[in-house]
Amino acid sequence: MIEIVGVRFKPVGKIYYFAPGQFQLNVGDGVIVETARGIEFGKVVIANREIDEKTFHSELKPVIRLATENDYKTLQNNKKKQDEAFRVCSEKIKKHHLDMYLVDVEYTFDCGKVLFYFTADGRIDFRELVKDLAATFRTRIELRQIGVRDEAKELGSIGICGRPLCCNTFLGEFEPVSIKMAKEQGLSLNPTKISGACGRLMCCLNYEYETYEAFGKGLAREGSYVKTPDGNGTVIASNILGQKVTVKIDKQDIPKEYDKNDVTVIKHAAARDDANAADLKKLEGN
Repeated sequence: MIEIVGVRFKPVGKIYYFAPGQFQLNVGDGVIVETARGIEFGKVVIANREIDEKTFHSELKPVIRLATENDYKTLQNNKKKQDEAFRVCSEKIKKHHLDMYLVDVEYTFDCGKVLFYFTADGRIDFRELVKDLAATFRTRIELRQIGVRDEAKELGSIGICGRPLCCNTFLGEFEPVSIKMAKEQGLSLNPTKISGACGRLMCCLNYEYETYEAFGKGLAREGSYVKTPDGNGTVIASNILGQKVTVKIDKQDIPKEYDKNDVTVIKHAAARDDANAADLKKLEGN
């Protein structure tokens, strides 16, 4: 067993693990740690905990120290520098006539590097921009192109549910989302109804997918031809959570609802042929 702590460098960012060493840390404590980018300030989100050492394939870096009052002042000063760097970079993007949108700027804690995050429709030749920024800030410069989902996570917005975006409030990492999840839950495949503020499939399609998938096993789908106690007919609706299907019996006008176990499939429904398949596929991108 080894002892670890979980640290985040952004309020809703990915959790990274470090060895606490001699420190007994609590959730919310500020710590100084060494990362691949250099010395960084982070917040503890998982207090000291013992786990199986086989969980990690590489040696954990140690927590250097608890954050001091001066460290918090440095953090605030860096945020002021980031605001100025954002303004300067935005102006230089216009100067170089680059088709890119600056999303965020981040200084490493020791100011050894400035990272500029941007979005663009394709590849951007920003070599001259990097030279210009390096001459201005006199430190290491890194430009990172991010996807539209990452942009939404950074900027935040309000979803169609009327609440702040999940990715900006509590989702530390993105999970894969597919059209299959929407189909499994019987949702409309209208792109405008299942896409989020980022223009990709809504993350919340993933929340109940496993439940619908489990409950949907063995349940006759819409369009299936089935046998019921009252005769044969076609399934016109299914209630996955209620484990019921609505069947239009042959030569009868009024559909009737049946329990899952009272229906036997004679012929399964044909696969759905979505007219907007190309548009739906685009929603699955990053």
